[in-house]
Amino acid sequence: MKLPTGIPNPNNKVCKLQKSLYGLKQASRQWFAKLHNELLLQGFKQSKNDYSLFIQTTNSSLTIVAVYVDDIILTGNDHTIITQLKHHLHKVFSIKDLGRLHYFLGIEVSYVPQGIILTQHKYTKELLQASGLNDFKAAVTPLPQNMKLSSTEGTLITDPLYYRSMVGKLNFLTNTRPDLAYSVHHLSQFMQQPRDTHLQALHHTLGYVAHTSGQGILMNGADKLILQAFCDSDWASCPDSRKSVSGYILQLGKSPISWKSKKQATVSRSSAEAEYKAMANAAAEVTWMVRLLTDLGFPIHEPVTLHCDNQSAIYIAKNPVFHERTKHIAIDCHFTREKVMEGLIQLTYLPTSSQIADIFTKILPSHQFNKLLTNLGAISAKIVGGVKNTTTYTNEHVP
Repeated sequence: MKLPTGIPNPNNKVCKLQKSLYGLKQASRQWFAKLHNELLLQGFKQSKNDYSLFIQTTNSSLTIVAVYVDDIILTGNDHTIITQLKHHLHKVFSIKDLGRLHYFLGIEVSYVPQGIILTQHKYTKELLQASGLNDFKAAVTPLPQNMKLSSTEGTLITDPLYYRSMVGKLNFLTNTRPDLAYSVHHLSQFMQQPRDTHLQALHHTLGYVAHTSGQGILMNGADKLILQAFCDSDWASCPDSRKSVSGYILQLGKSPISWKSKKQATVSRSSAEAEYKAMANAAAEVTWMVRLLTDLGFPIHEPVTLHCDNQSAIYIAKNPVFHERTKHIAIDCHFTREKVMEGLIQLTYLPTSSQIADIFTKILPSHQFNKLLTNLGAISAKIVGGVKNTTTYTNEHVP
């Protein structure tokens, strides 16, 4: 590091860096390495399935530390251990104790008798203000039903930066709004050259967000929490590439904990193949989630039920015989079959009318959309109450 201008330096000396400073490329890495070492010294173990997660288990206690840069969530069932860890972190890093968890990375946490509600009401309000629109037309679904946008239809808009910015903001909103996952995925395909038709669809989505701004997800407890997954696909739905859309959601009990809507990488030659690929994506997420829950002291001993509404895809996954008509399916898609044979996953047929993953693959009629949204775990929330032994911290300075 060179000496600042104005300081005499006849011998061309340089500065030796004693600690990492904000603005340096290595600052964040050095900060995390320091925090990592301190937590290990306190008896925590870093999760191999999520490197930002640290866990300490004893015969009678479980303490969990979740880290995002210099923001930390600390929770557990032993208040003494939590207090000791807070004092140690304050001594080493000079932390600020923000008390019970109410706000973290734009996500608002509310507490009701039924459980914990996660929303982004404040972020939604800021997003709508940034849109520059004064009048939002009411919409009952995120996008008009049966609408299929194309990359070539319509006139190029003069300000593509606005479109990209708003879609990016909506993407962050999907952290607590699974009902927006498909629409944001669909709109994000036209970031390179957005057209007026895409902008109209974006305004429709903003109208839906404006009239559902208090919506979030409910995380409720139960005596026996069962992990289950739902997967679905919309075959050849893209009018430009004829690629299919995959969607899945994982629920722990009745609480949604992971979901995704994504266009498939290759063209599927049949609806069964498209469903099979969606099933493989869900199976991979289930595999990771089982390992993560085991780290958290919640091992899954029974096969995870994966619900699918396509009988042919279920038959392909269950049958170990490599049929002639399935040779064209990529080898990695047979990952599902391996997990079925290992006993990690069991496949179950579910009628399309009850398939909640359908909401991640297409725009549904309003009555079906609202029905699946309720079964999914979405809820309209108000900010209330507090919770015991859950704490948020933010670091005042990085060492």
